[in-house]
Amino acid sequence: MRKSISRNLFAALVILLGCGMAWGAEVPRSEHPRPDAFRENWATLNGEWQFEIDERGNGEQRGWTSGKEFASKIVVPFCPESKLSGIGHYGLMTNVWYRRMFDLPDGMKSKRVRLHFGGVDYQAWVWVNGQLAGSHVGGSVSFNFDITPFLQDGRNELVVRAFDDTTSGRQPTGKQTHTVSEGCVYTRTTGIWQPVWLEGVGSSFVESFSIVPDPDQSRVLIDATVNGADTNLILGVQAFADGRSVGRDSCPASWRNNRLVVKLSKKKLWEPDSPFLYDLKFTLSHGKDKLDEVSSYFGLRKISIQGRLILINGRRVFQRLILDQGFYPDGVWTAPSDKALKHDIEMSMAAGFNGARLHQKVFEPRFLYWADKLGYLVWGEFPSWGFNYQPENYANYVNEWTEVLQRDRNHPAIIGWCPFNETPAAAGELQRIVLRETKAIDPTRPALETSGWTHTVAAAEVRDDHDYNQDPKAFKRRWMEFFKGGYASPMPARYGGGGAARTDLGVPFLVSEFGGIGWGTEGGWGYGNGPKSLDEFYTRYEGLVNALLENSDVCGFCYTQLTDVEQERNGLFYYDHRPKFDLNRLHAITSRRAAYEVAGPSAGQPVASAGHHWRVLVGAAADGDPGKPYRYVLSPPGADWTGEAFQDSSWQTGQAPFGTIANPRTPWKTSDIWLRRTFEWNGDSLKDAALVIFHDEDTEVYVNGRPIWNRSGFATAYEMFPISDTLKAALHKGQNTIAVHTHQTVGGQFIDLALLAEP
Repeated sequence: MRKSISRNLFAALVILLGCGMAWGAEVPRSEHPRPDAFRENWATLNGEWQFEIDERGNGEQRGWTSGKEFASKIVVPFCPESKLSGIGHYGLMTNVWYRRMFDLPDGMKSKRVRLHFGGVDYQAWVWVNGQLAGSHVGGSVSFNFDITPFLQDGRNELVVRAFDDTTSGRQPTGKQTHTVSEGCVYTRTTGIWQPVWLEGVGSSFVESFSIVPDPDQSRVLIDATVNGADTNLILGVQAFADGRSVGRDSCPASWRNNRLVVKLSKKKLWEPDSPFLYDLKFTLSHGKDKLDEVSSYFGLRKISIQGRLILINGRRVFQRLILDQGFYPDGVWTAPSDKALKHDIEMSMAAGFNGARLHQKVFEPRFLYWADKLGYLVWGEFPSWGFNYQPENYANYVNEWTEVLQRDRNHPAIIGWCPFNETPAAAGELQRIVLRETKAIDPTRPALETSGWTHTVAAAEVRDDHDYNQDPKAFKRRWMEFFKGGYASPMPARYGGGGAARTDLGVPFLVSEFGGIGWGTEGGWGYGNGPKSLDEFYTRYEGLVNALLENSDVCGFCYTQLTDVEQERNGLFYYDHRPKFDLNRLHAITSRRAAYEVAGPSAGQPVASAGHHWRVLVGAAADGDPGKPYRYVLSPPGADWTGEAFQDSSWQTGQAPFGTIANPRTPWKTSDIWLRRTFEWNGDSLKDAALVIFHDEDTEVYVNGRPIWNRSGFATAYEMFPISDTLKAALHKGQNTIAVHTHQTVGGQFIDLALLAEP
């Protein structure tokens, strides 16, 4: 395959001559964009294009679809916000236009010609020689058009318009800022941001295929679609291992439903530590004439779930994942080179990780190719941030996610799908729709409805949560306790079903964001208070990692993050991808064998109970009862502030929730808040008690001066905790006082709670 790609670089340079580039000029991202669907007859259109920002949005009415010379030059495939594009424009660009001329290579002149785009953010219209070839909605995935009817002898003109309105709420944007780069949103990507290329195919050709490995039966199952009107076609496929044929099958080719079953004479599994890949070659023939040939590959591996286990080929593999946001200082969403994509994976593996959450971005096929080659486990995610969860917008989300699944489902490195991240309660309906769609299109992998925050699927197959607690001891305690206690009956539905519900703890569980230790944060930020020395960093890092490696009920983790991204400075590498720390030392910590791998989960399966009949002593926002307002103060109140006798009449009054996120009733923007209010108890014997709380960040709760609950870090939704013993010791008949202190370090503030009792 590498030799084939190299041979076609000559054709690529010839095309670039047609655009006026000097002979020998470097072609950016000149490698074949799709190693999983490779044809010999291809040529890149990357390089210098004409470019124009259409501030009035009426370029089509002004005749820009053909014959218009644009004022600027841009280097494709880099977005105009990037340095590598030669533009570097950071303001909002709702409409942008591209234009270039090209000559069709000789090898394509007798073929059907497909024009491919790796990605255009967000909506694209494409004209060839002044005629509309097609349009596409969705900024994260590839698309193509058959442009054969629009081509002419000699020079051809290609014009692209891209529409991108990140502020509309109608399109998923991920971590792209809607204003300026700040906090955890960064520079936008507008327009063409992935390679553009031509491909010559036969009158009929293999349009798409699904590959399902079946290691138990030493075979691979393939469903292929054929495009074209030819009759009496034969579709064949052949598998190769180390250059030798190890299986083949063929069938009469129809429009659809072409099922091929390749029995393998050599069985070699794809494993993270031994990522063997078989080569595949499809041929479509009419008699002795070969109309099409396309090369691909596959890994013979199987993912399954058994109780709390995620198994790869029947083996427990602890997922040591790192959060990878896929940003580059000079290319924004686009890697400067194929070597950089491979290097990102090698950097992560050098630090002891065996995979990544591909976070809030759909990564390009070349990255997934290197993950397949290197045995790097990845979860495929979608850039859900920025989306307004209104039914009229659902089609945009569902259609694009469908294209993601269909493009990327053949990659063995992808071991799970996660179409949402940290979603609000309003996303619940769409999450359930998309989860059903995901499992229908690809039933071979686990699907996590959303990472962190609001889970609304009752019978989940995987669960996770995020926890940026910077205290290793408290962090370890939380996750050890999490699987040992709690209620088998669910938290009352009115609190939103968020967080990691304990009713779901019979399924595999990942702490899918943690750490985020800031280092070199001057001018930026990291989670918590940054360590003051390298030794303090290593101690904290090792403590947090060990807390999860030593927890047999956690099947994996995801550390935040691989590299710094603009002002977010909590990477293990700088934004320019230089290491911050001793990689050998990180590797020794991260790669230590996990308890999950040694013995497997120790917590039993949850047992359903008849539920509870809770009485609300102190209501949260969801209880619909403002009740007595809290007294609150934003500066240290002095000694004995938790006791009943403390005088708080000079404090301010306000209704919970307090904070800056999740629709608070009372704004709170400082680092600390102290709260007090009273409630009544009739003196009945107490059978059970629970605290429902949503806190950001460290919080301690007292009743009548006695501590009843505390946690470091923050929650991403309401969670429920048993407090029977501590509340019984503190509660008395008549008027009681609840006191709360919440300390916040970075991000948004929030505190709200409910105190529940069952007499």
